[in-house]
Amino acid sequence: MVAVKSRAFCILREFEQAQAELIGKAVALSDGKAGTVARLHLDEFHGLRIELSGHEGRWPVSTIKFAQA
Repeated sequence: MVAVKSRAFCILREFEQAQAELIGKAVALSDGKAGTVARLHLDEFHGLRIELSGHEGRWPVSTIKFAQA
């Protein structure tokens, strides 16, 4: 059980780090949509997904083409 808890804490720590790095950043997606990252979600089927301000839907984080610093 200790190993399971350790993995869960690692996942949550990485998720929080991704939130700190991406929320509020301007990004462009590979399908041409662009906007500011509003939220991050963990999806059990697709992994990490992002939600953009001004666009409905959630996209895999892998579709980010570039982020403005």
